[in-house]
Amino acid sequence: MENKGSKYLYQQGFGNHFSSESESAKGSLSKNQNSPQECPLGLYAEQLSGTAFTVPRASNQRSWLYRIRPSVCHSPYRPNYENPFITSDFTQQKSRPVPNQYRWKPFPLPKDGVFQDFVRGLKTIAGVGDPSLKTGCATHMYSCNLSMKDTSFFNSDGDFLIVPQLGVLDITTEFGKMEVKPGEICVIQRGIQFSVEVSEPSRGYVLEVYNGHFKLPDLGPIGANGLANPRDFLTPVAAFEDREAPWKVLCKFSGNLFEHERDHSPFNVVAWHGNYAPYKYDLALFNTMNTVSYDHADPSIFTVLTCPTLEPGVAVADFVIFPSRWTVAEHTFRPPYFHRNCMSEFMGLIRGVYEAKEEGFLPGGGSLHSCMVAHGPDTDTFQKASKAELKPTKIPDTTLAFMFESTYLFHVTDYARENNLDENYTQCWQGLKSNFVPPTQ
Repeated sequence: MENKGSKYLYQQGFGNHFSSESESAKGSLSKNQNSPQECPLGLYAEQLSGTAFTVPRASNQRSWLYRIRPSVCHSPYRPNYENPFITSDFTQQKSRPVPNQYRWKPFPLPKDGVFQDFVRGLKTIAGVGDPSLKTGCATHMYSCNLSMKDTSFFNSDGDFLIVPQLGVLDITTEFGKMEVKPGEICVIQRGIQFSVEVSEPSRGYVLEVYNGHFKLPDLGPIGANGLANPRDFLTPVAAFEDREAPWKVLCKFSGNLFEHERDHSPFNVVAWHGNYAPYKYDLALFNTMNTVSYDHADPSIFTVLTCPTLEPGVAVADFVIFPSRWTVAEHTFRPPYFHRNCMSEFMGLIRGVYEAKEEGFLPGGGSLHSCMVAHGPDTDTFQKASKAELKPTKIPDTTLAFMFESTYLFHVTDYARENNLDENYTQCWQGLKSNFVPPTQ
């Protein structure tokens, strides 16, 4: 068990087969079999499958939950129209995809007198694919100032990787509780019910993958250790409530919201075991790699998690961070280089100033450079870095940027085209004039 001053207890490790039973209900975990004729303490056994039954064993993900009432005890689903800004239908936007560079100013928090919870404050920014075919991914922003009371949510379309930027998220899941602060992330996989409590206006980013699940990147020549170490990932311990109350469950299914009612809390899992469970990670624990000789290394060395496609080395989505680190490269332009990439790059800023964009790219905002769209440091950054004294410099821990990188070509939603867009973004490169000096004959 792991605490270290945290609000809740956790189990350590990534991809482990965990076993957990509530402290107040010892003996609730079924012994020696998954589905006995009668479960201990009169509980119901329920399997949650995160992969197909016949997926190779090394990739198979599932958990067994022992709960007071099975999940099937609810009313029929009906459409929920409370949030029109969630979408997965990227072909039906007003505008066709345009290969422009996009930058968004900080997305707004709820206005005074307006109260919205995590689900109602979720807005799709860009994406591609079709969750019905389990292919593609999407990026979202959330802003909320209201806790989800007697309400929970699950996503049939894919896994959520949540990146808080403002405000602490107190998340209750079927597997237990997590507290996720800015500078930390959490992953809540397809089908897992959760509810979010907040104590202040909160904002952040969400990466959703429709196919597969996140895994740790292969380390290759780095060796056995480095980047995000498995021991630093934390999974909740079982915690349940046996409470009868009118309860609403929201579900995202094929990009649309649905709801049903039940007469009890769904957070009634007394014990569970398996390897399909939510988890959190503190980005401050990332073991950063960097060049100690020359040239700016490719950003893939900062990958925390990856959701791979079937093509080796190509991702549905990578989650990459740009944390505090020393820069010591000699004879080198140290900021990120000018780039045209076969991958699409959505960037966000949790705090501080990003090294390639000292102006305009702000915490709570974002940028998108899609496939083969040119991008790079702005004019001021280029001019300063080209003449800077190359002494060892530490990028402080007061800054933390990240990137969602995908092999797919993102489509920007109507909401993102019409709100918070920095119309002057491309002006940051217009000062890059020719410095070419022809050789003398």
